[in-house]
Amino acid sequence: MIHLSTFFAIYVKFFFIMTPFFVTTIFLSMTKGIDESDKKRLAVKVTLAISITCLIILFFGKYIFELFGITLDAFRIGAGALLFLTAVDLVQKDINAEPTCKADILKHAVVPLAIPVTVGPGTVGALMVMGADMDGFEDLILGSSALLVAIFSIGLLLYLSGHIERLIGRTGLVVFSKVTGLVLSALSAQLIFTGIKNFLH
Repeated sequence: MIHLSTFFAIYVKFFFIMTPFFVTTIFLSMTKGIDESDKKRLAVKVTLAISITCLIILFFGKYIFELFGITLDAFRIGAGALLFLTAVDLVQKDINAEPTCKADILKHAVVPLAIPVTVGPGTVGALMVMGADMDGFEDLILGSSALLVAIFSIGLLLYLSGHIERLIGRTGLVVFSKVTGLVLSALSAQLIFTGIKNFLH
């Protein structure tokens, strides 16, 4: 039961940190006019790219602390600040990406859809902090499993983006993006407060 609640808590954090509804909105805007089958193939490519990128950051990000001599709490504060800027951006801006031609978007699945739209600077910072917090093999397995399930959830949103758009409309997706921004601001504040508390102690 403890493992299940921890898994769910990590899953929710990862899911919201990657701003799923914002990513879905951008995906729909950039794939406007593309066949549904091509859109689904692109969703699979983007999901794989996000998975590989996030796992590399989660497992190897902590070595950057050792390389540059950065303390984990200092990085918590920095990552929290970046996440907060992302949250403010989500709440304030109008999401209206320009459609991209079919050849370009199918060729460049990793950039910009995987990086930096889904895995932006704030996400990278949060993943590095969470990876450094995971002590032992069991924690890494639990954390990486929750991360992969969160990425799969986002991939499912992209795969079914056409149906979701018809169900709740583009306006509904924008509203969900702004709600995600509010959750993200709370997560960023928690990161900053934890970093400051640990530094003072």
